[in-house]
Amino acid sequence: MSQPFPLQPLLDLTQNRMDDAARRLGELVASEQEGSRKLELLQNYRAEYESRFQETARNGISPDAWRNYSAFIGRIDEAIALQTANVANAHRQTAAGQHAWMAQRNKVKAFGTLQKRHETDEARKAARQDQRQSDEHAAKRFRDRDQDETAGI
Repeated sequence: MSQPFPLQPLLDLTQNRMDDAARRLGELVASEQEGSRKLELLQNYRAEYESRFQETARNGISPDAWRNYSAFIGRIDEAIALQTANVANAHRQTAAGQHAWMAQRNKVKAFGTLQKRHETDEARKAARQDQRQSDEHAAKRFRDRDQDETAGI
């Protein structure tokens, strides 16, 4: 009878950890993409608002309206800077998540290799055992036949 793989609990644990790391990586990628989408929206909004500001300025604008436009563009620029930092941070987290997933995948592969070796060894042992039993059975039949012939049957 073959022996179970003694490291199976560790293989299962690393497989679960790899699955968790893959799930987390998916969340990080989605978060990074969402942050990039928000950044793009802010940049587009700023460009649109800047264009309106320039059009209004060409037609003449009061000092108060000028200050309001300038202040609002400044706030948009601050939001863009903050979102740019968020996207950079999300990118770093995604890269770290990818490294964590790859590390877990490598562990699973290592345990998988050990499991395959174990299965190969167990199959070899079983084949030797089968051969030994077959040899014993053939030897017994030969002895029984030889005894029958010497007994004159």
